[in-house]
Amino acid sequence: MLAIRLPTDIEARLEALAKATGRTKTFYAREAILEHLDDLEDIYLAEQALEQVRRGEMTTHSLDDLERELGLAD
Repeated sequence: MLAIRLPTDIEARLEALAKATGRTKTFYAREAILEHLDDLEDIYLAEQALEQVRRGEMTTHSLDDLERELGLAD
């Protein structure tokens, strides 16, 4: 279980949304966290991959190279 304190203005917005839609504040808080968590995970993985490229642990390929390799070049 997670308990968080929200600023009054955010709490009011969440309450208004829940009341207007018939959903719970918990529903919308969970949805917001899940959506943002997906974004944070994507950012973290991208940063990790970038560091691996910079350290020479991972290589990249241009689109032109991939097209040639797959026989898709003009």
